[in-house]
Amino acid sequence: MTATAAEKTTHARRARTGGPEDGPKILEHILGWTLVVVLAMFVTQAGLM
Repeated sequence: MTATAAEKTTHARRARTGGPEDGPKILEHILGWTLVVVLAMFVTQAGLM
């Protein structure tokens, strides 16, 4: 497989929309924002801010 063919294969894989790859990204964003809120609550309760 040449480098160009590998790039096309990778690009074709990324260009896909929907499917199982979207679920974990949404979950990751929700968990990330939850962590930010919990950390802000902890900092506020500890009197560090």
